[in-house]
Amino acid sequence: MNSLNKKFPRLLPEPIRKNMRVDALIDTAFKAYNGGRLAEACRLFTEKMLPKNGTVGMSITGALTPAGLGRAAIVPLMKAGFVDWIVSTGANLYHDLHFGLGMELFAGNPFLNDVELRHEGIIRIYDVLFDYDVLLDTDAFVRKVIQEPEFQRTMGTDEFHFRLGKFVFERERKLGIKETSVLSAAYQYGVPIFTSSPGDSSIGMNVAAMSLRESGLQFDVNRDVNQTAAIVYGAKSGGLTSSVFILGGGSPKNFILQTEPQIQEVMGIEERGHDYFLQCTDARPDTGGLSGATPAEAVSWGKIDPDTLPDCVVCYLDSTVALPLITAYALNKVAPRKRKSLYEKRDALLNKLREQYFQRGTIEKIAHRTDVKEKKTRKAVPKTTGRAVLSQRSNGAKSK
Repeated sequence: MNSLNKKFPRLLPEPIRKNMRVDALIDTAFKAYNGGRLAEACRLFTEKMLPKNGTVGMSITGALTPAGLGRAAIVPLMKAGFVDWIVSTGANLYHDLHFGLGMELFAGNPFLNDVELRHEGIIRIYDVLFDYDVLLDTDAFVRKVIQEPEFQRTMGTDEFHFRLGKFVFERERKLGIKETSVLSAAYQYGVPIFTSSPGDSSIGMNVAAMSLRESGLQFDVNRDVNQTAAIVYGAKSGGLTSSVFILGGGSPKNFILQTEPQIQEVMGIEERGHDYFLQCTDARPDTGGLSGATPAEAVSWGKIDPDTLPDCVVCYLDSTVALPLITAYALNKVAPRKRKSLYEKRDALLNKLREQYFQRGTIEKIAHRTDVKEKKTRKAVPKTTGRAVLSQRSNGAKSK
């Protein structure tokens, strides 16, 4: 028992009180199982990821914006300077447009007759309902906007979303609404938003249709890969931490994590991986899919710094539950930060990465490094844990 007292805090929470704040509730009562992991996630975000001006990237999958979480949680995090760049599915950005355009979505239930809904022209996303015209009107808005001269060229998805967000912001002003749209907020606060699969959404579908009408808009996916890596390299080379806040999994999770292998494995620039990893997911790791892959596995790819592995947290919880709680906790615990406005620095960041790549990169096979030195400023992973084995094995696995 004495050894337990020395290693672990006693599990004896105080009774829940009337009118407790969210942060007090989490710190008091979320002690074990995934409640415990959520509390760890909240503390990781507020005590490690946000301090010292650390750079935080967020990936978004699952139908979060149709559920209203863009307005409720993601926009407040961006406004507070707690999220500096984003990788999202195109679907989340498409449904985000509904709110910025003042359209109506409704809280229904998941047990309606979908054949009847189809006859009535009603769309269902589990228990979220809206009229089919919401899709048609949003499509029409996208097609009208991308006919503008500024869209008649090739651009990265971050630039596309920035320019699209400008038109959403202008529509919000005309409607007398504000802070309803992630795209609009990203435009206002200079937060770059990337889509890893730009053709896989209704936004991409409308862009594709307009290409048949000789639209000049094309997505530069090469720029996206290099630009996201440039954001990470800019943070790490500037002495800041780079953290990932992953909601769900899927392609955006890989896209935000592959920035480190792009720097190390492909470009040959010495790096150690993201500093902190926070994921909210319901995906299992044993199926081999990326959505459920653990931060320990990510270490072996060079995606995560092995020294910070004990601080990485996976919270096995629906993002629609975890995200509002983490957001409320952070807003109560941490003062707003000065926003980095990374979109305005995109060219400078990319030029910095390009310069390093030309100095160190090669077309030939890059030598496999096995001499990655431990950082003296951080505690080494305890050798008694299973994580230490992964960390030791992965020290040379940063580049292939």
